[in-house]
Amino acid sequence: MARKTKPSKQWTGLYYARVERGMTRSELVKRSGVSKQQLSRLENGQIRLRLDHLKPFANVLGYTPEQILLWGRFPGTGGHIESSDVLREEGLHEEPLGPAPGQVPELDTRAGLGGGGVPAREVRKDGKHADPLKPEGWLFPPSFVREQLHTSAARLLVLDTNGDSMAPTLMSGDRVIVDTGHKTPTPDGLYAIRDTFEGIVVKRLQLLRSARPVRVKIISDNPNHTTEEVPLSELEIVGKVLCGLKLF
Repeated sequence: MARKTKPSKQWTGLYYARVERGMTRSELVKRSGVSKQQLSRLENGQIRLRLDHLKPFANVLGYTPEQILLWGRFPGTGGHIESSDVLREEGLHEEPLGPAPGQVPELDTRAGLGGGGVPAREVRKDGKHADPLKPEGWLFPPSFVREQLHTSAARLLVLDTNGDSMAPTLMSGDRVIVDTGHKTPTPDGLYAIRDTFEGIVVKRLQLLRSARPVRVKIISDNPNHTTEEVPLSELEIVGKVLCGLKLF
């Protein structure tokens, strides 16, 4: 007589996030304030996970609620699929995802940095990269984009800078507007580039035209930071910095 096989237990992202951090269930219970019974039900799928279920665990585990909920399919988790379609398909949010049509997106430089990060609602695909975006974008007058920036709004990106490497030109937290359609480092000037850790940073680029092969000098305006030289072929340029958005 054939015997009905018992389905294998389907662990949720909360279980995998806890295991990834090397934390016991008892320790997570103590630090989150959630009962052990409730945690067990959430981990083994007896309760359908929602974002509000995961908020008590987010800071403790160093992941955002979205990362835990979509474990394996959200940037910053094991074996993730870097796709902006995931959040839409899951229907997890009551509010619209990402910038509204017509808005210029802003990169969320703090997303995916553990408990201190801001949950990314959408991602921007750029070749092999998927950069998290803030849920709200920017609206610039068409005349400003056309007559001052000399580009189109569809090519623009707002970037929140970090660190002091470009001080005093740019201070940490200053925002810049980037033309992502301008990926050749000419004329010399400020550009957003992809760094060694695949983050996006702003640097001053100088094209060394006489070098063979052509090389680019990567300059930090802060004299306490070193200058680099790389072959142009090895430099990934996100776009040219057109102007800054400063608070005084």
